Amino acid sequence: MGVRVEMPTNKPIVLLREADGDRYVPIWIGAPEATAIAHVLEGVTPPRPLTHDLLLTVVRQLGSSVERVDIVRMTEGVFYAEVVLGSQRVDARASDAIALALRAGAPVFIDDSILDEVGVAVAVEEEDEVEKFREFLDQVSADDFEDPGASGEGR
Repeated sequence: MGVRVEMPTNKPIVLLREADGDRYVPIWIGAPEATAIAHVLEGVTPPRPLTHDLLLTVVRQLGSSVERVDIVRMTEGVFYAEVVLGSQRVDARASDAIALALRAGAPVFIDDSILDEVGVAVAVEEEDEVEKFREFLDQVSADDFEDPGASGEGR
C-alpha cells in the first residue's frame, strides 16, 4: 500500500495489503528504509544508486534475480523476511526486503499465520473514505481554514 507515518509517535510504517482480501499489515520501519520504499513508490530516481539499487544491480550482474520476498515470521513485533533468488533464500530485514522487491518488481508474500495474527481488516467503504480524505488533504492548505470574518491582525 505504501509508507505512512504513525501518529502520535511519528514513526514510519510500511503498510502491506492482502491481495485478495481486506486485511492490512503495518510494519514499523526506520526512516532510511521508509525513504527507500517511498522513492520507488513515487517514481523517484536518485542521481546515484542507493544501497537497495546497488544490491539489485549486484544480484543481476551475478546472473540471478529477485523472484519474491517472503515475510516468514514475527517475533516480539519484529518481522523477518527472506529474499528468494532462484533456489537460494537470503535472510533479510522485512523493510530492506520490501525495498528490494519493489525495485525488482517482485511480489511480497506474508505467511498466513502472521496475517492471521496481526492483519487488520478494513471494510471497503472505510478504505474508500480514507482515500478520499487523503486526496482532500493533498489539495487543502492552511489558508482554507482561516476565519473569513477575521482581520489580518492577531492570527
